[in-house]
This record gives sequence, structure tokens and C-alpha cells, in this order.
Amino acid sequence: MSDISPLLAFALTALVIEITPGPNMTYLAALSLSNGMRTGFAAVAGIALGLMTYGVIAALGLAALIENSPLLYGVLRWSGVAYLLWLAWESWSSERETSPDAIGGKDDRPWLAFRRGLITNLLNPKAAVFYVAVLPEFIQPGGGPVILQTLVLSVVYVGIATSIHSAIVALAATLQATVATANRRRTIRRGLALVLVGIAIWFALTTGRGP
Repeated sequence: MSDISPLLAFALTALVIEITPGPNMTYLAALSLSNGMRTGFAAVAGIALGLMTYGVIAALGLAALIENSPLLYGVLRWSGVAYLLWLAWESWSSERETSPDAIGGKDDRPWLAFRRGLITNLLNPKAAVFYVAVLPEFIQPGGGPVILQTLVLSVVYVGIATSIHSAIVALAATLQATVATANRRRTIRRGLALVLVGIAIWFALTTGRGP
């Protein structure tokens, strides 16, 4: 193991982290089951952009600022919780997408999924913590500029995360035909709302800090 490439070691670490069930995985599965593959992949793209944005922030040294500022960390944390709860309410109360005309999907639905995936991940302070606590362990002294190494590792991490998220979307979307009736779509949408509430609670509990 001592001879393993640092880049490969980081890739394996990222893989283990990403295959561990979490909010992105659950959200993407429920969203794709409800709205289909196109919408699911749009959310994947938003999540990827959010993760890569933190990679750029980390390369510029700003992720450490988020990690070390209780106020900034707390603002991101509770904004994320509030946003997830707002999405849950919207999903529960909206009947627009259960009409027969919506079965094929509205043109703006993928864009909304992209935007939600992006915002949710930008409001996740744990993403910043990953780039502060985990990624620097794989920066090699003498391996080139730290900024460049950070960006390369970020691309590797986002690539692995996106591959796993895409697989989840593809698998879940294959089951969408089983929810082709309005009543079933309504049930799935409300199930998604409950999932989002669960993710919000999970988010609040796991991103908290001890005294």
C-alpha cells in the first residue's frame, strides 16, 4: 500500500465516500423515479457544478475560511436546511406535474433540477470540509503547484461522484414507467417531499458541530 499512487489512493477514497448512502444519492433516486432520466441527469450536472465550485474555492484557499468561521459555516448550514424544507413543501403541495400533459416533462423541469442540485450543494458546508480535511492529505510536496494539484484532485473527485450519481439516475429512471398514472405520480411526488424532509433532518444533524 505504501507504493500506491497518491492519485489512485485519493480516487479510492473518493469512491468509498461516494458509494456511502447520502442525501445526493437518495434525492437523485427519488427525483429520477418521479420525473425521469432527463431531469435526473440535469440534477447530476447541478450537483457536479456545485462540487467543482468548492474545488475551485479550495484551490483559492477560501474553503478553509468557511471551515474556520462558525458564523459563515452556520449560515450555509441552516440555509441548506431551509432550502431543502422549501423544496419538500413545494413538492408536496404542487399538483402541476401530475396533470396528463406533464407526463413527458415540462421544458423548464431539467433547468429547475439543475438549479436545485447546484444550490443544495453550494449550501452544504460539509462539501467545503471535505476539501479542507480530506483532499489536502493527498497533496504531494514537490508535486507541483498546490493550486494545480488541488484542481486535479477536485476533477477526479467530481468525476467519480458524477459517475455514481449518473448510474443511480439511470437505474431509477428505468422504473419510471411504473408511475405513469397521475395518482402514482402524485404519490411519488409526495414521497419525494418526505425524502427531502428526511434529508433536511439528516443534513441538520450531521453538519452540526460539537461545543
